[in-house]
Amino acid sequence: MSRSERSKRPRVLVARLDDAGDVLLAGPAVRAVRTGAREVVFLAGPHGRAAAELLPGVDRVIEWRAPWIDHTPPPVTGPQVAGLIEMAGGIDEAVLLTSFHQSALPLALLLRLAGVARITAISNDYPGSLLDVRHVVDESVDVPEAERMLAVARAAGFRLPAGDDGKLAVQRPLPDIAKFTGQSIGVGGVADKGAYVVVHPGTSAPARTWPADRHRQAVRELAGDGHQVVVTGTERELTAYVASDVAVDLGGVTTLAELAAVIERAAVLVAGNTGPAHLAAAVGTPVVSLFAPVVPAARWAPYGVPAVLLGDQEAPCRGSRARNCPVPGHPCLSHVTSEQVVKAVRELTQ
Repeated sequence: MSRSERSKRPRVLVARLDDAGDVLLAGPAVRAVRTGAREVVFLAGPHGRAAAELLPGVDRVIEWRAPWIDHTPPPVTGPQVAGLIEMAGGIDEAVLLTSFHQSALPLALLLRLAGVARITAISNDYPGSLLDVRHVVDESVDVPEAERMLAVARAAGFRLPAGDDGKLAVQRPLPDIAKFTGQSIGVGGVADKGAYVVVHPGTSAPARTWPADRHRQAVRELAGDGHQVVVTGTERELTAYVASDVAVDLGGVTTLAELAAVIERAAVLVAGNTGPAHLAAAVGTPVVSLFAPVVPAARWAPYGVPAVLLGDQEAPCRGSRARNCPVPGHPCLSHVTSEQVVKAVRELTQ
């Protein structure tokens, strides 16, 4: 394609304003947009920016904290809104990616004020002049989130290039992780693929969390089953407790890109429904998913990689979208045993 032909293509903003896992699941949609865009600008929230910077096809990331999406929403103020309008200047087109419980219309309104000429999004509410392409979906049907977002890109006229399998992906090369794993795992300072199991005990919501003592016991049993174990996460006190004296504790020391590299070398990741589970999918690592049914597994389970789901998917919290467990005793995950985790890891490694 000539430079003049490329210059005629639009500068497209792709928005996904919530957490890292949500942004990683937007990856196939981003790659579809990239085939028809001069530049892809990704609009992310503060919890999703690092993930957006890992996506193939993203040229530039801008960050904005959406008052209608953020878990601790800021007040709506004139300067805050003006900041987004200024950052969105020069954008020709926007593809707005949302979950079924989110509205794209507040962002569409602000982007109209920024002069964006063409906007595509899902909206079951009447959008008036806020959208040019209104993609309507049957919300009673659970579709994997990555496919839902890719469908929005298709509605806007963007399709994956030939040969793209539509799976999650991250930019290459990933960082060297020998400084984290070389002393304890692998040969010659570099860990071989499958040399260890990663256990990631933290989540962004308590309702999705398997108890810390269960994680700790699972680490001990995995070690007893012959696995080297690496514990990851941002909560250093939690990772130190879970790792105890039998695992490598990488709590609080990796960037998201470094975490991707650590997980890529793993045989299996053990994690809840949280960003690193989607990071594992993006680097092709199987997942033992400790999945609380507060959101549907059909939408949010690790996408495109072998996975074993543990947790009662019919528990009373099903579909509640709760961040804190609404059922005494947290039965959906508290009944999962460390023995079940070890068995699932065996299943995925044999």
